[in-house]
Amino acid sequence: MPARTTESERRMLRVFAGQTLTPPPIWLMRQAGRYLPEYREVRARVRDFLELCYTPELAAEVTLQPVRRFDFDAAIVFADILIVPDALNQTVRFVEGEGPRLDAIRSAAELARLNPSATRPKFQRVFETVARVRQDLPHTTALIGFCGAPWTVATYMVEGQGSVDQAGARLWAYRDPQGLQRLISLLEDVSVEYLSGQIDAGADVLQIFDSWAGNLPDDQFRHWVIEPTRRLVGRLKARYPTVPVIGFPRGAGPLARAYAAETGVDGLSCDWAMPLKFMAQELPKHTVVQGNLDPLLLLAGGPAFESRVAELVAQFAQRAFIFNLGHGIQPQTPPENVARLVGLVRGAD
Repeated sequence: MPARTTESERRMLRVFAGQTLTPPPIWLMRQAGRYLPEYREVRARVRDFLELCYTPELAAEVTLQPVRRFDFDAAIVFADILIVPDALNQTVRFVEGEGPRLDAIRSAAELARLNPSATRPKFQRVFETVARVRQDLPHTTALIGFCGAPWTVATYMVEGQGSVDQAGARLWAYRDPQGLQRLISLLEDVSVEYLSGQIDAGADVLQIFDSWAGNLPDDQFRHWVIEPTRRLVGRLKARYPTVPVIGFPRGAGPLARAYAAETGVDGLSCDWAMPLKFMAQELPKHTVVQGNLDPLLLLAGGPAFESRVAELVAQFAQRAFIFNLGHGIQPQTPPENVARLVGLVRGAD
């Protein structure tokens, strides 16, 4: 494991140590991506998206690109939440302009296709990317590792693609909860090993993306979002008690309060629909708040954008806070808008 820096060297880690910083640390979800011309140049050198994820030299390069350009306080390793099912030997492919396609698993019997003992070779490529990035990052910049939450990854595995309502996984949960639980438990086990390897390779912070948490009713949210995340975080904390974990239950609304209080996460990343007053007053006081500018407002730029940035910074001036978006950067976003955002957060004219 690479030698760890002191908390004082990386502003993002200081927030998790309980400090309120002015200006707040800033990084953006999907900050390495198609809005950057340098990313598009690297992407053109490989056949498909997964090849880029699995080529450590190139994945490290695109991870570092936004840090070089914008001096973010953190880099997030370039990978994808579907690395986990792909490593489990579920066929995963990305169709240009359409998104991911998987050979769907819709019953407990079909779980036999998955092979948890086969994950290490593909995970190892991501671990190598993490190690390369850590070696080349400034000492003051944190490195974030991540995975998809068990529920969200399961929805793709069951549906065979992204969907608007995750109907396939929700129906399985209602009709055969024990069968779906076997898939969720497998994803918990594999995700612990995947995230542990990223920490061992040099990640300072982890984020768990539950992008489809918001389509579950409250009782199902507790069973399929809160409980698997609580178990996952607990197992990670038993191994790495000082490594902060951020949860991102997109669309959770008021259920985010219970998520933050019960899962054991150190930080809560909030989507753009989360009211600022709720974020500031209703979330547990010990929870670091991250978020939550609308990515479309960043794309649009202009006075409304600048006003909302100022409102966000002012709202959380007295609380441990990390500035971020409420989801990932849109590919059409002008890079100059991102540069303007960083300047506004840091107080530049």
